[in-house]
Amino acid sequence: MRVFSYSCSKISAVRPFYQFGAGDTENDRSDDGSSPVIYLLQPFIFFGQIYNQLHINNNGYLTFDWSWYSYTPYQFPGYGGVDIIAPFWTDIDNRRTGVISYRQYTSGSVLTDATQDINQYFPDLSFSASWVFVATWDRVAYYPYSGTETSFQVVLISDGHFSFVLFNYGTIAPTQRYAGYDTISSAYHFSITGSLQNNISSLTYSSNVNVPGRWVFRTDHGSRAVFYPFGAGDIENDRSDDGSSSVIYLLQQFIFFGQTYSQIYVSQ
Repeated sequence: MRVFSYSCSKISAVRPFYQFGAGDTENDRSDDGSSPVIYLLQPFIFFGQIYNQLHINNNGYLTFDWSWYSYTPYQFPGYGGVDIIAPFWTDIDNRRTGVISYRQYTSGSVLTDATQDINQYFPDLSFSASWVFVATWDRVAYYPYSGTETSFQVVLISDGHFSFVLFNYGTIAPTQRYAGYDTISSAYHFSITGSLQNNISSLTYSSNVNVPGRWVFRTDHGSRAVFYPFGAGDIENDRSDDGSSSVIYLLQQFIFFGQTYSQIYVSQ
């Protein structure tokens, strides 16, 4: 990992890209690589889960708890054990060409742009961005075709309460890829039409917000499960393998399909 700069003070791609270049941190050039853990300057809420770190995986996706090197995308919902944000999951090799870089913002014009964009797409929120994370794949190549060039971004935006994910697409060379997001056990998931198909140059022109090449998702809402309060004041079972509680006498009888019970056991 290293910080790099260009001959100019700033690089701004043609819309819909957010600015990138000078001041960014660059992933190592590799086949199937990943960034080290990136500690976020502000927590990011992803469908009820609060994260303080993430990884940028060279093959076109973000993960939170650990890096991941898979170059073969699978279809969402995957019902797996990982939260994943995948703007363009495919087999990327930037050892010869292309740059994968990222940067966090807590002030400046990027926050202004993010605030304007989110208020345009979600006009009822009165949103004001306090943190933006931009990861850019700039003219990267597919393995093993070093002559291909593909450019895209994923942008995370938050005000500490509302959270959003943006996918921005530039020039896309044909390949099989997956674009969307998935959560642990697939409680929440989304796939952009055409995923796992080779004819995906349409990403440059498609959108769900009427901006060609841009997809936007709100990700703060939702919960992974619905639980009644538990914890303090509870009685705990003994820690054991294949154990059980002692008999628990109920404060009120419970009817289970015509059978009335006054006691119960909680088995491990």
